[in-house]
Amino acid sequence: MGMYLYDLGAQAWYSDQEGGWAEVATALNSELARRGLPRYAPAPGPESMGFEEKLSPSMDGFSALCEQHLSPRESHMVGDWTLLVPLSLDPQIVLPIPNDMDDRTVVVGAPQILACMERLAAAIALPSDIPAPGTNLALTAWRTDGAAERLAAARPGPWTADLDTAFHVALHRRAAQYALRHGCPMTYS
Repeated sequence: MGMYLYDLGAQAWYSDQEGGWAEVATALNSELARRGLPRYAPAPGPESMGFEEKLSPSMDGFSALCEQHLSPRESHMVGDWTLLVPLSLDPQIVLPIPNDMDDRTVVVGAPQILACMERLAAAIALPSDIPAPGTNLALTAWRTDGAAERLAAARPGPWTADLDTAFHVALHRRAAQYALRHGCPMTYS
């Protein structure tokens, strides 16, 4: 079991069919307009997932790390979102629309998540040579196939104390980077 974190293509974003996000897209744009911000539309791109990772490792250490190094508001934001968009959003937006994970959709900005993950990565001295996702499930495979343990043996440091935590920091940082680089929303299922 486990959750998946993946990017949403424009077709899913605008679809009002089952699994589509049109209702969220409309509600998000209404809230952005209310805040005096421009509408959001995902960048055109491939309709197949370009980013997908499985969040099966325990998140207990990651949650504790967030509480230790982030403000309570930031820690809550990192742990509560269901939709990540490549916009600066402060504060987050809560939409009363159910999704696969919750009875509401909590929208956060990728710049805010990226800033939090950069601080966490620095706190645990996360090495830069954790594999960059070039294929789906690249980080998941890194954590589950023994590569994380091999890198930990070769590059010891604070990050090796809890490889599941290191995985989650790397994953959320890469997701925020991907959202910003490709102009796409990210979600869980």
